Amino acid sequence: MKKKVFTLVLSVFMVTGVNAQKGIDNGTPFGLGEDSIRCLTNISLFIPYAKSGNFKDAYPFWKIVYDECPASTKNIYVYGVNIISWQISEAKDEAKKETLINDLMKLYDNRIKYFGDDKQYGKDWIVSRKAQNYNQLKGEDTDPNVIYKWTGEVVNEFKEKTEPLAVSLYMFASFKLAQSDMEKYKDQYVSDFLKCSTILDAQIAAAKAANNEKEEENVTARKIEIEKNFTVSGAADCDLLQSIYSAKIEQNKDNLDFLKETLTLLRRVNCRETDVFFTASEYVHKIEPTAESAMGLGNKAFKEKDYATAENYYNQAIELTEDSEIKTELYYAIAVMAQQQNSLIKAKQFSLKCLAEKSDYGRAYIMIASCYAAGAKTIFPDDPVLTKCIYYAVVDKLERARQVDPSVAEEAGRLIGTYSKYYPTKEEVFMHPDIDNGNNFTIGGWIGETVRIR
Repeated sequence: MKKKVFTLVLSVFMVTGVNAQKGIDNGTPFGLGEDSIRCLTNISLFIPYAKSGNFKDAYPFWKIVYDECPASTKNIYVYGVNIISWQISEAKDEAKKETLINDLMKLYDNRIKYFGDDKQYGKDWIVSRKAQNYNQLKGEDTDPNVIYKWTGEVVNEFKEKTEPLAVSLYMFASFKLAQSDMEKYKDQYVSDFLKCSTILDAQIAAAKAANNEKEEENVTARKIEIEKNFTVSGAADCDLLQSIYSAKIEQNKDNLDFLKETLTLLRRVNCRETDVFFTASEYVHKIEPTAESAMGLGNKAFKEKDYATAENYYNQAIELTEDSEIKTELYYAIAVMAQQQNSLIKAKQFSLKCLAEKSDYGRAYIMIASCYAAGAKTIFPDDPVLTKCIYYAVVDKLERARQVDPSVAEEAGRLIGTYSKYYPTKEEVFMHPDIDNGNNFTIGGWIGETVRIR
């Protein structure tokens, strides 16, 4: 090995002559003369150390190459990330650590400068790793503006050819900015979402056309990630999505994958009463019925008060899915329809089905409470005091809703204040032979609850 290195160094020396000049100075990969020999020698010395994970011994040789002939080999940057990352992990002083992080970011910039046109690992690939590394190292101190600027440049430059990780990080930064000030960044975030969705859709289609399942899975996962953030961002109001997707759905009415993804997005942001959701559901159901398409058609019938048709579609949807979240929504929709038709027993039954799927679904508890309140007089029609005891069961369900589901806590609390006023008075309890303060009391019939008199 040493003989080969010496032969290489000697041959370079003979060609370049005695004039020495560093690659950094004259723009050549290795430099000239003795500086060229010095560059090649130090390359041969740092790489074995770096490969073996001995970054301490690799560093002085690597630093010479990095400073003097930065265009000589891509290995400067491949191993440089590991070397500087090791230095960061060893740094005890925060100021030193910050300096090293800046050095690492500069390393990525130099890789772009000298090897940014690499066909496989070019500028967009390098920027995405730079932004990812920055985010990992800075943690809670990450500035989303920084990531947004870096990745935005390559997304706008490379468009559908952009490294998927760069697209994902760009949307992560845009999401964080929107979270910090929705009024200021909402339009920007929505615009970014549409732009990146289009890019990722094109990449998914290209991966499919190339039968590249691994790439298809990778890009699809990134698209799902940005859609999940979009659904919880607060930027995705239904009127906006209606305007965005109405034309897209007509253009893609035979594109099953696109239609399914659109239904999922609209369901997640609770835009299931929109015309765009109904239209997408109709197109999907014609091609290949799914739980979400059946749900959409059921919602349309529900909106038109065609309850029999709605329930038929909801039952189809239940049969077509194993997704507990979707089943919960479907059972609850049937419960709501039952309540609206004053079928309180059925409404309770389907609310219990909701809770079997999702035990912390507070709306189901509120539904049961409202059914108890609506049917109170049917259990003890001839005893107004015992009828009032049913409100103990009403409030118990509301308390449970408030405990398990923060999203309904405010509503449950307000209803507790309303229904607790209907409890029997102390005088009524004292004068009634069937109940006693502090004791349990069983409510029969379809309610079937045991409550404590208080």
